[in-house]
Amino acid sequence: MDQSKIMEMTEQYVQHTYNRFPISIDRGDGVRVWDSEGKEYLDFMAGIAVYALGYHFPGYDEALKAQIDKVLHTSNLYYHEPLALAARDVVTSTGLSKVFFTNSGAEAIEGAIKSARKYAWLKDGKNDHEIIAMQGSFHGRSVGALSVTGNAHYQDPFKPLMGGVVFAEYNDLESVMALVNDRTCAIIMETIQGEGGIYPADPEFIRGIRKICDEKDILLILDEIQCGMGRSGRMWAYEEYGIEPDIVTCAKALGCGVPVGAFVLNEKTAKNSMVPGDHGTTYGGNPFVCAAVHEVFELFKKHEIVKHVERVAPYLTEKLDALKASHPDKIRERRGRGLIQGLELAPEVPVGDVTKKALAKGLLIISASGNVLRFVPPLIVTEEDIDCACAILEDCFS
Repeated sequence: MDQSKIMEMTEQYVQHTYNRFPISIDRGDGVRVWDSEGKEYLDFMAGIAVYALGYHFPGYDEALKAQIDKVLHTSNLYYHEPLALAARDVVTSTGLSKVFFTNSGAEAIEGAIKSARKYAWLKDGKNDHEIIAMQGSFHGRSVGALSVTGNAHYQDPFKPLMGGVVFAEYNDLESVMALVNDRTCAIIMETIQGEGGIYPADPEFIRGIRKICDEKDILLILDEIQCGMGRSGRMWAYEEYGIEPDIVTCAKALGCGVPVGAFVLNEKTAKNSMVPGDHGTTYGGNPFVCAAVHEVFELFKKHEIVKHVERVAPYLTEKLDALKASHPDKIRERRGRGLIQGLELAPEVPVGDVTKKALAKGLLIISASGNVLRFVPPLIVTEEDIDCACAILEDCFS
């Protein structure tokens, strides 16, 4: 179908909740995609941090096709091998105890919130517990996820939201301590804030929160939906800090294109929270998505994807720092870890203008809050790909 016709039909029939870029993606291979007219693009957004392995990574498609020939869906009333394998992979990788598979990151957040509230309810039988969340955070667009998202722009049209949520300042331990009380049941935060502008947690901050949670039997929920699965340079970003969460949420790269998320609980939380009848999902953890999850972990191990990130990420950092040095009047700061990076632009350089210019020159890249240019390429990106992307951005800024 003609690209203009595709866009016209989409606008005619699809509810307008996205301001889409004016191209229609037709196919992908590696770290590149092609639109319906055959134009090639270097992809540095990876479906918003989803395509960790890029497009058509050897072995991935074959595993999904093999599962299609067996069974796609059974419901969670039955056992199946892909679930057992995927669950083992996730639990072993995180160092926690039990996993619940969802359809998305937002659903993983919902499950984490319910687990924390059930944990607190079992302790004292009360329903007045509070969750401390962070300003500038983003956890999803369902009502529960919005309730712990620290951005009025996303929240205001949908209030009243879930009660019992208070907000501290990210990377300000004193602001968290000021909110802790006998009703606090959980503290939720992104290990690296993504949508909020690419802010990694300071070591003293996240370790201080872990200490507070240990002392007061408060659950620490870490959202690694965007920064997890190797993107930070570790399999899980919290590993860099030498701590473990009580609950971690993941999605995006977990399925590398297949819609799947998960919340993972440590032993204490798993034993003292949800039981049969408390939570469920029709599609979550079905054989098809679990086959994808298992294959993703197998490919990560076989091809040492995290080690590749460790090797190539410093080169991206170096190139972005050089870009900033070349344009000090246009680029204020570089922030990030591994292959989740951001360039904060000067107010007179609207990030939307830069993403549009980059698109015209063959680079897919997106923004984050605070006039930030966000870099979340496939984890298989090479130095040559980075050179190409930075050359296009150099042209845009010049």
